[in-house]
Amino acid sequence: MEERTLKPFKNFRWIVADPDLLGGKLAIQGTRFSVSFILSCLAEGMSVEEIEETYGQFPHEAIPEVMRVASEILDAPNVAA
Repeated sequence: MEERTLKPFKNFRWIVADPDLLGGKLAIQGTRFSVSFILSCLAEGMSVEEIEETYGQFPHEAIPEVMRVASEILDAPNVAA
């Protein structure tokens, strides 16, 4: 199976968003892990190593970007307020 190169989300190297991957959720390039899934694992106290042992490998370099993209999204003004 040929791996498609996805366009990075904003200025991120590891974070992508594509309608054909996880319904367009923010995800880690080269995986089927969504940003929200990795964040929820970390919030439950799992280490990166435990996530990999349980669910599979992903680039560790993506973790700082996962945190940064979540922070940027949460800091965006809420237009519905």
